[in-house]
Amino acid sequence: MKLRSNEFFGRRRMPLRSSIKYEINSEVGQTKIVGFDFMKDIVALILAAGKGTRMRSDVPKVLHTILGWPIIDYVMNSVCKSGIEGVIVVAGYGKDEVAEAVKPAKVIVQKRLLGSGDAVLRAKNVLKKCSGDVLVICGDTPLIRAATLKGMIAKHRTTNASATVLTARLDDPASYGRIVRDNAGTIAKITEKIEAGIAEDDIKEVNVGTYVFRIKDLFDALSEVKPNAKKGEIFLTDTIEILRKTGKRVEGVEIKDVDEMIGINSRVDLAKATETVKKHILYKLMESGVTIEDPASTVIFPGVKIGRDSVVHSNTVIESDVEAGSNCDIGPFARLRPGVRLGDNVEVGNFVELVRTRVGDNTKIKHHTYLGDTVVGKNVNVGAGTITANFDGKKKNQTRIGSGAFIGIGSRLIAPVTIGERAVVGAGSVVPKNHNVPAGATVIGVPARILKGR
Repeated sequence: MKLRSNEFFGRRRMPLRSSIKYEINSEVGQTKIVGFDFMKDIVALILAAGKGTRMRSDVPKVLHTILGWPIIDYVMNSVCKSGIEGVIVVAGYGKDEVAEAVKPAKVIVQKRLLGSGDAVLRAKNVLKKCSGDVLVICGDTPLIRAATLKGMIAKHRTTNASATVLTARLDDPASYGRIVRDNAGTIAKITEKIEAGIAEDDIKEVNVGTYVFRIKDLFDALSEVKPNAKKGEIFLTDTIEILRKTGKRVEGVEIKDVDEMIGINSRVDLAKATETVKKHILYKLMESGVTIEDPASTVIFPGVKIGRDSVVHSNTVIESDVEAGSNCDIGPFARLRPGVRLGDNVEVGNFVELVRTRVGDNTKIKHHTYLGDTVVGKNVNVGAGTITANFDGKKKNQTRIGSGAFIGIGSRLIAPVTIGERAVVGAGSVVPKNHNVPAGATVIGVPARILKGR
């Protein structure tokens, strides 16, 4: 399955970081596991069939993005880091797009959206071939932690439970299903909001929508569930009461951080989740020794690595698959896009945009500059207003700037082109494609020509 590097979730989603090895595919900004001791006899079933009517969108709900990643990517990352190898996704609306996004996970189609129980039943033919347990989780809960899932699985197995339910306590339970416990404090059933009576409506403990089931017991119980009289749907939650009535053990795990249970049902929910993810990224970087000058205006995507004693100034955006060394100075109003690698002591100033660009140690790129598909050496000065014209209408081409070079303000470097070490490009010059500048030479003009006697 697809797994993305995610260091910013040190507290929230990377409890097993030391035991995971990554292999980076720089073309797509993704990673894959190359070594891990997976849990045995458990698979994950991710429910991702809904359109998300309240999103007011033609895009499947789970493919809306949080800081560049689809919602379902966050869920899959947590599932994978919890130690589960096998992943099955139930898709419905936009099934082809969802299937493409979750490759190589197994995808099963729910043609008619008849509830969570029906979605699980669509996977019966696949799951019945598996022994052991299944984690059932919604594809629109991006903040769920791997540690939480591991805790659920551990309790489920140590108590020999038939089902384990993830719960939370809310001052305002709103539309969440209520956890009904018996006199012994054991979970007796889950009552959906539309069916809750007055007493049940006051219950503060709610169902998060994440479960671990013993596979055989799950389908035995589902075979007895009848469609809900009000909605005509098959509720997965009904299996809990059936299991209890047949003498099966049902356990619960309560989460303390209710952010984990945020489900994305609207653009407002998406914004709230984005803000939460953003804060955790920034806090993790600050804890590692990076100064974030103004967290309120700074946006850093998942997977970014920044070295100790670097400073990120206000109104800066750093996207995924960016790495910066130590003592770098970035921003304000800078944008670093995927594929950027900065060495140590690099300065990237205001209104600078870099993409797929490598920059050597001690280089300065101070103002109003665009470098795309560029390799810059060490101790280079890139003047204000410099642009590398990397796209010729058909493909992206590379510019190379050697160590010690000086690029004057307002220069235009038309790729593919190489500026040699210690070369000087005069202010306002245009260096045409394939007109490489020799090491130590000075060029000026439009088009740029070598200055004689230099």
